[in-house]
Amino acid sequence: MIYSRIIGTGSYLPEKILTNQDLEKIVDTTDQWIVERTGIKKRHIAGDEEYTCDLAEKAARNAMQMAGIDAKDIDLIIVATTTPDQVFPSTACLLQGRLGIHGPAAFDVQAVCTGFVYAVSVADKFIKTGSAKRALVIGAETLSRITDWNDRNTCVLFGDGAGAVVLEASDEPGIISTHLHADGAFENMLRVPSGISRNYGALREGSAFMEMRGNEVFKMAVTTLGRIVDETLEANNMQKSDVDWLIPHQANIRIIQATARKLRTPMEQVVVTVHEHGNTSAASVPLALDTAVRDARIKRGETLLMEAFGGGFTWGSVLAKF
Repeated sequence: MIYSRIIGTGSYLPEKILTNQDLEKIVDTTDQWIVERTGIKKRHIAGDEEYTCDLAEKAARNAMQMAGIDAKDIDLIIVATTTPDQVFPSTACLLQGRLGIHGPAAFDVQAVCTGFVYAVSVADKFIKTGSAKRALVIGAETLSRITDWNDRNTCVLFGDGAGAVVLEASDEPGIISTHLHADGAFENMLRVPSGISRNYGALREGSAFMEMRGNEVFKMAVTTLGRIVDETLEANNMQKSDVDWLIPHQANIRIIQATARKLRTPMEQVVVTVHEHGNTSAASVPLALDTAVRDARIKRGETLLMEAFGGGFTWGSVLAKF
């Protein structure tokens, strides 16, 4: 059996940091209020001339360096993003050009905060069917560009960044299973209502910002992530105790804690970066993964459960042997 195995991780965060104290000067909020309700203390913000592909490229190169491979060894690129540089070409194609790769498939995936999980699932299937041998999968976002900095309910949550993995075909266990879901009936709870085809006037006026019904999203996320944990473990005849590390989407510390309780996982086995990164959407899970790999918390042979929930609604999980 062919598996897709993670052989390298990488990440990148913009240099500019926006703290809760900085936000106190912009909107009616406090550091205490933000930390108590979200766990977030700071977030990184892309510079004026820094775009999603820039972040993706740096994360990708870091992942390839860890994997010990060159760009010519990559035969599939998937970028998960909600904030592409352009309508087209895709950010994946722009990245492919920068890396000097010619010919292999390159495309974007849009599933908001679940985007990286979706992208890993797609790459895994390419590798398992023999359509690719080595895939570069990136989650990259510049959410600051679609954040309304006058909306205190949303502007405290989001940040920019990118995370990446290199997946390689292997006869050793790697990605064990992936599970993807969506329900568009809830689109109005978390969305950017403007776009190219709809409400284009608002987009031209620069008012294409995120809207969120926070309490409802919170309740749905906790319930849904609990279900995806159960589904993933049942599908693989595994117990909660078989999971070494939970790597959740970094949206809110209370959601992370609720999911950990559902899994009966002590917080010491949960990778948490939300306090330093904020919610970076598709970049969230790979950023957390790379953080824990590079500080040596995650070790080869350990079992990882990555899960996410985002606008759409979309949700999903990746169960993997690192």
